[in-house]
This record gives sequence, C-alpha cells and structure tokens, in this order.
Amino acid sequence: MDMKQIEQSEKLKYVKYDIRGKVSEEAERMSRAGISIVKLNTGNPAAFGFYAPKKVNDAVIKNIEKAQAYTVSQGQYDAREVIAKYAKEKQIPDVGIEDIIIGNGASELIVMAMQALINTGDEVLIPTPDYPLWTSAVYFAGGNPVHYMCDEQAEWNPDIDDIKRKVNSSTKAIVLINPNNPTGALYSKDVLLQIVEIARKNNLIIFSDEIYDRVIFDNLKHVSTASLAPDLLVVTFNGLSKSHKLCGYRSGWMCFSGEKEKTRGFIDGVKLLASIRLCSTVLGQAVIPAAFECNKESQEWLQPDGKLYQQKEIIYKGMNEIPGVSAVKPKAGLYIFPKIDPKKYRIDDDEQFVLEFLKQHHILLTHGGAYNWKGTDHFRIVYLPSADVLSTIAQKLEIFLKGYKI
Repeated sequence: MDMKQIEQSEKLKYVKYDIRGKVSEEAERMSRAGISIVKLNTGNPAAFGFYAPKKVNDAVIKNIEKAQAYTVSQGQYDAREVIAKYAKEKQIPDVGIEDIIIGNGASELIVMAMQALINTGDEVLIPTPDYPLWTSAVYFAGGNPVHYMCDEQAEWNPDIDDIKRKVNSSTKAIVLINPNNPTGALYSKDVLLQIVEIARKNNLIIFSDEIYDRVIFDNLKHVSTASLAPDLLVVTFNGLSKSHKLCGYRSGWMCFSGEKEKTRGFIDGVKLLASIRLCSTVLGQAVIPAAFECNKESQEWLQPDGKLYQQKEIIYKGMNEIPGVSAVKPKAGLYIFPKIDPKKYRIDDDEQFVLEFLKQHHILLTHGGAYNWKGTDHFRIVYLPSADVLSTIAQKLEIFLKGYKI
C-alpha cells in the first residue's frame, strides 16, 4: 500500500526564518557549484575573521574532559555566578543563580519562554522590524504576534502611541529588542521608561532581548530594561555570540528579575522545559567565566580605530551615496537596514529583489520582509566583511538598482 502524504504540523503554519530561507538556500547551492558568495545574511563574526579571545578557547581545552557529563539543567554554578554578577553591574535587581537559565544560545530560551507562557489566542507585542525568531516563537506556541511600529524617522525608536493602541485584554507581554536587530537602534532611558509604564498599567511581562548590549559604538550607554522595572517581571536575554564572537559555542542565558511571586507558575514552567532538554552544551557553559574576563579585549573592534567601527562607517556612507537609498546610522550591533525610495525604484517583491542581486553579483543580503517589515523597500546588510568588500557592495548595488528604476 502506498504511504499517504504526510504534511508538517499545523503549528508551523506561520513559522518562518527567511534569514536562512530560500535565498540563503540558493546561495548554498551556488557555493556548492563553486561560486564564491559573500554571505551577508547572518551576524557570524568568526566567518569574517573576528575571533574569540585566546583565553576563551583555552577554557574549552581546559574543560574538555569535564564537559563529557551532564550539568544541572539551569547551568553550571560558576557560569551562573558570573552572569549574576554581570546582571548586578547592569543594575538588574535581585538576580541570583536560581533566577538564571543557560541555554544553547538565547534563541532556544526565547522559544522556551513563549511555550511556557502562551495559551491559544494570547497576544504578544513585538517590534517591526523584528528579529524574526520572536514572531515565529509566538506563532509556534499558539499565540498571535502583534507588531508595533518602530519609526525610521525617529532613528528607529518604538512608536509609543502605536504600542498603546495595540494593547488589549489578550496581550500577555511586550518584547523589546535593544540594541535592535536589524536596525542598529539603541533606545534611550526615556523611551524605555515609557514602555515600562505601559507594561505596568496593563500587567504585561517584559521580554528584553539585549544580546547586543556589549556591541555599542561611540561610548553610548546601554540601559537594561529590567533596571527600570523592579516591580514587574522582566525576562532579560543575553549571550556571548556577538560580543565575544562565540556564535558556534551557543553560550546564551536568560534571567528573571522583578515580580517573581505572582509569576512563579510561568517561571517554573520555563525551568520545567529546561529540565526536559536536560542541559545546554557544557562546553558552551564552560567558556562563560573566561569570556567575562576578556570584556576589555572584546571591545577593541568597537573603538573608532577598530575594524568593526570603520566598517560600519563605510557601509553607512556607501548606502547613503547611492541615489534613492538612505540608511540610519547604526548605534550598535552588526547590521544596517537601508531604505530604497519607492518613488525612484519599483520593487514589488523584496525577496525576489535580493535573490536577483545574489544571482547577478554573488552577494547574499536579506530582504526587509524577513524581519516582518510590511513594505518592500528595505533590506539588511551585515557589515562584518572588510572595508574593500563593503565598498564593492555599495558600487554593485547602485549598478543593480538601475534595472529597477521607474
């Protein structure tokens, strides 16, 4: 008897991750065919010659034998002690080792948090543009993501009035991505206080994604959301992937702060899910104490004479010199999110746009729609490649856009 057709779960109906979607798959096919591709779809520092401090890699070697056994589900004690100390430095209130869970990157923990919180039909406020894992994690948990606008004209800050309009009785939580991916925005204390007040008035949990809080330019200061909300439950996500160039080690964590008694059921639910997956990779945990001893070294690429700073300046200038293209200067992170003037260029399908650019110029970008941006007028560039490569990208994009002129 022929086997019947088996479809994917209905839970995946709206789940997507176009950063590694069909355009990325075409880039991989081209690579296998021997075509050299400049891959600017993921923030992957080591792939562009930015490596972890030697002390971190030495910690891997030192701990290789100890890492053969499971650790406790929430993570090794010494690693959580270091994270708790960092939370104190960020003025996140009342975080002990029992309030921290280490994960295989922050991504795993985001999915866990949504699974532990959401019932069918619950709503979570998420910025647009967003890091798409957030939207997909809400859908996967059976909830409805509701996107609040970030205003490009206001340096991509959240539109506070739009957030207020979108809160209702079904809203369970609000997500902040600060520093922001994909825009490079860094939110001020005033903006954060306004969002905290909305959460306070509406009894919302705050999920604060702060993975780029140590990738900030021009000596600007990052304010942790939890430091402003000691009376609310704030779940802060962080990790070493970007700041210490450790993407492959999958060293991430979440910490609970603020109101824990009335939210104990949710917190216990997250811990249950952490137990079910046994523990995160032990080598990834083992490098955390060593990494925090290298914080000064990990900041060198962000200084005005550092490579990442200079590359950020080059791509910002290059994008804004292309007729009909503009971009807000990133204050943090690894990305810039340029806009293409729809009055000058007609782009009906932004995913098709980046696919054609890939095929013609062998450069992999990500379309704005991948970040749940509703228009077809944006795309994201990772500015990790060398200055020469970034200058070439701007030139090739200008040439390519001529074919889209109205």
